Amino acid sequence: MTRTSRARTALVIGGGVAGPVAAMALRQAGIEAAVYEAYDSTADGAGGGMTIAPNGQNALDAIGAGDLVRAVGTPVTAMGLRSWTGKHLAQFAPPSRLPSMQFVWRANLYRAIYDEAERRSVPIHHGKRLTDVTDTDSGVTAHFADGTQADADILIGADGIRSTVRPLIDPAAPQPNYAGLVCFGARLHRSGLPSTNGVMYLCFGKRAFFGYQVFDDASAVWFVNLPHVLPMTGAEAAAVGANEWMRTLKAAFTDDRTPALDMISRTDPDQLLITGPMENMPRVPTWTRSRMALIGDAAHAASSSSGQGASIAVESAVELARCLRDLPYDQAFSTYEQLRRPRVERIIKLGARTNSNKTAGPVGRALRDLVMPAAMKLINPEKTAWQFDHHIDWNAQAAPRT
Repeated sequence: MTRTSRARTALVIGGGVAGPVAAMALRQAGIEAAVYEAYDSTADGAGGGMTIAPNGQNALDAIGAGDLVRAVGTPVTAMGLRSWTGKHLAQFAPPSRLPSMQFVWRANLYRAIYDEAERRSVPIHHGKRLTDVTDTDSGVTAHFADGTQADADILIGADGIRSTVRPLIDPAAPQPNYAGLVCFGARLHRSGLPSTNGVMYLCFGKRAFFGYQVFDDASAVWFVNLPHVLPMTGAEAAAVGANEWMRTLKAAFTDDRTPALDMISRTDPDQLLITGPMENMPRVPTWTRSRMALIGDAAHAASSSSGQGASIAVESAVELARCLRDLPYDQAFSTYEQLRRPRVERIIKLGARTNSNKTAGPVGRALRDLVMPAAMKLINPEKTAWQFDHHIDWNAQAAPRT
């Protein structure tokens, strides 16, 4: 296969959300794709919650999979911002012409996508931890820790923020860095609180950031971003133990006039999800090399504060497949990056700004709470609609920009 040939087969490394979506999109584009996941078993029951924005749903709709999200999701009609005093700071939402954001438990979304990939005959191989890649003029070979290997025309790294593929593409590629926050969450089956009527509230606490939504059946979700000066790994955070973290979280919200303390107190420590450190991913300068390309968090990891991580990962998976459908793989890779890099880097920049608000000190908190209400009133919602009102026309021909 020459560099002017179109890819007919693909290896997708990573079996989370972006990997199976990429494989489904590639197969819809006429490219035979298989997924290779490092872990021996599926990730059923793992992970917390996330929002899938209208643009993420649109990207899934392009490959006939948008209903998967809506079937397992709960609408989030708006985001409400509050201070630690309970003061209303702002409320924002995608334009009304767009569908609502959807809150989904990661485990439910993972299972829905996994089942759909299987229904579409996408092979998903577990226990395949990538160790190396041989890239030649005729194809690419992935080498796995179990001694096996797999061949295809191209390889796509959808293996997350700690990607194995990324340094194989560029040995000087950056690694994620600690954002100064440790993250937690939980599901409450009985919150004892009235429904928030579709609004997810984001509270800039005196000592930590708290988010929550109460659903119509009185169940709820909450999550915390707790400032922590010293870097921690996920294993180190888990080793502290749920009981000790619960004491820390209660102390962090003792002075706050929000539902934080009540909701945390109602949570059984066994139900506490210790998701670990929040990490920032520096700009990845090289997304592609020869027959390899990156998508999702491996290429452009947005902070969870953006609410867009999964959505832009899905967008990139679908756009890359569309480019590979219409162009030789080398042109497809460059066109894909031209299409995606400006958009995702703009979204990542917005998320980083939100993170800085979460770690504000006393003076910063006072300025933020004073300025934000007035500033938000001056913002035209249509000026922020670009994040959500992003449409992928699957039927449009992909073409390199001149």
